[in-house]
Amino acid sequence: MAPPPNPPVRLAPRGRARRVLLWTALMALLVVAQSLLVVLSLSYESGRAQDEAERVATLASSEIKRELLRQARALQSLAFLPSQPQRDASAAELLQQRQGLERVEWRSDDFLLLRAQDTPYAPALFVQMPRTALSAEAELACNAARIAGAPSFSRSYFVPLPGGLGSEVVDLCVPLSPAAGGGVLIGSFALTRVIEQMPSERLAAGYELTLVEADGTRLARTGPARGAGVFVSRQVIDLPGFSVLVRADSLRGRPSIVPNLTTGLVLGLSLALFAVVALLARDGRRRAEAERALAEALALRRAMEDSLPTGLRARDLQGRVTYANPAFCTMVGFTQQQLLWPATRATGSKTAEPEVQPYWPPEFVAEYRQRQRLRLEGQGRHANETREGYETVFMRSNGERFPVMVYEAPLVDREGQQTGWMSAVVDLSNQRRVEDLSRQQQERLQASARLATVGEMASLLSHELNQPLAAIASYASGSLNLMDDADQAADPTLRPMLQQALSRIAEQADRAGRVIKSVHAFVRRREQQHESTGAEDLFEAVMPLVRLQARKSGTRIEVRLPAAPSRLPSVRCDRTMVEQVLLNLSRNGIQAMEGDTDPAERVLVLAAEAEPDGRRVRFTVADRGPGIPPEVAARLFTPFFSTRAEGMGLGLSLCRTVAEQHGGALSFGPGLEADGRGAAFRFSLPVARAAGAEPGAGSRPDLMPARTESGDTAGPSALTSSRP
Repeated sequence: MAPPPNPPVRLAPRGRARRVLLWTALMALLVVAQSLLVVLSLSYESGRAQDEAERVATLASSEIKRELLRQARALQSLAFLPSQPQRDASAAELLQQRQGLERVEWRSDDFLLLRAQDTPYAPALFVQMPRTALSAEAELACNAARIAGAPSFSRSYFVPLPGGLGSEVVDLCVPLSPAAGGGVLIGSFALTRVIEQMPSERLAAGYELTLVEADGTRLARTGPARGAGVFVSRQVIDLPGFSVLVRADSLRGRPSIVPNLTTGLVLGLSLALFAVVALLARDGRRRAEAERALAEALALRRAMEDSLPTGLRARDLQGRVTYANPAFCTMVGFTQQQLLWPATRATGSKTAEPEVQPYWPPEFVAEYRQRQRLRLEGQGRHANETREGYETVFMRSNGERFPVMVYEAPLVDREGQQTGWMSAVVDLSNQRRVEDLSRQQQERLQASARLATVGEMASLLSHELNQPLAAIASYASGSLNLMDDADQAADPTLRPMLQQALSRIAEQADRAGRVIKSVHAFVRRREQQHESTGAEDLFEAVMPLVRLQARKSGTRIEVRLPAAPSRLPSVRCDRTMVEQVLLNLSRNGIQAMEGDTDPAERVLVLAAEAEPDGRRVRFTVADRGPGIPPEVAARLFTPFFSTRAEGMGLGLSLCRTVAEQHGGALSFGPGLEADGRGAAFRFSLPVARAAGAEPGAGSRPDLMPARTESGDTAGPSALTSSRP
């Protein structure tokens, strides 16, 4: 037998009463809140309607008063015209322009009518009833104007018109000076036309405007319909001798409750309650999802930052470290607590002295503080600057200094305000070690290349030194014989001959010394520094060694430099390396002409000229050899590739490396002559910029034009030869 179903859960009477009480209280609160909302809404709408009526009445009164005063000034200006015809013409024009002005009269001091003009836009005023019967108010206004010496308005009075109609009229009396003939000038205004001229677009179309007296008598009105009398505003127009009220009566009645407000409030509040509950539930769910996604993103970011080999460092606007990833802590050898420790002592002042970081070397503390101070002074400019890195020096916890590259970008919060800087720090220690090792290897390679060059020229040195040594030996033997003859015979001509022989010995010894000194200086020079030098100085430095090779093969050497005043500027370069490039290219050119080139045509050209932009100087080494075959040109700059059995294959590779280190390139092409025979190698060096110097201006005023190895000058394109 199946067990009986569970009985329904029933609420205890006490719990049900509490629930009913809560719901009753909630409903009472809603009713009270809605009732208050209805009352406040009605009050607010009524207040707005009344404020609008006040605005319209104020604007209408100011416009009417401004228009009447403007017309008063216009009538007053008629009194200053010199002649009566001019006054009549101006009055007629004024009546045509001012539609509220109905009539203009000139009267004598006894108030006798002299002349009168009526508006062309409406029937004459005083047709049904003569002017004499309606002049009492005008006379009172003129008496007041004479006493005050200024224009004065009259009280309004009713003027009957044809057809049983009428109009309220007010007169303006302007006293005329004796120079203008005396008397008074009277202008009559129809209040109905004055109020009808008000621009409806400025006064709101939903109002009736009425001019009334203080006792409530209506004088004139305008508007599309009668006002409802609920929202009414009155403003006083106070003119000299005339006061009137402007009454603005809104066409709207009292605000309606049903169905616009009450039903809308009830339905709106009910729907709003359900919508708020649904939105709260949805917002809670989304908030939980966002918190979960944020936690995952933070975990992912933390994992990425912890796995990066690059150090990350965040600093606030005072330069205090607020975050450092493990790579940065490992780099400097400090824990994150040690790096963040200065922030606990910060005062929060932007002008406080920057904290000394534990990874700052003591000798650079003053410099780093100054750099931080300058960054604080111009922090607003850093938000949009190019994010370029800068190199500096940090210190490890064991005192070791090491170079780093810092890439820094501004930290910006969600409101777009900069709150600090985020830095990516790269340790350059390994890179510096690799660069030092590469530099040392290159220096050893350069030394090996120089020694190989000297070894190849050893035979040339012996041949070159044999001549001065043989001459020295001959002159020495002759000098000894002359000395023996001088002892045996007192010949006065022997002494000059002996002096000449000794001077020849000194010259030949000096010649041999210069050859050895040039080779010694070339081998021993190892410094890697850039200096400013002239193109001729570079050629002069390698000429002694180039001559050794040239004289052995019978090659002529020609140096081409621009003639004055187009002298070359000085260049900035590593002089030792550039001299080796010139020597290697010269030796290659001379060796290329030793086989197939006729001795009479063996010419080696060393040339230099400024490039068109004036920023670099181009050097050229050209020969008259057989040229470079295509299969050789493809591997010309390959290390250890040589077409000579005794060659090492490092010369052109080293030359190309040196040219690239100076910001240029080593290129080759056909020779310089018209037939294109031979080969020409070219490379360029940057011009040494002096303070205030223009591009192309050199620092050597005595550069020579094209010359031979002995220093003879010639034209820029001369080919002066000197045989060994």
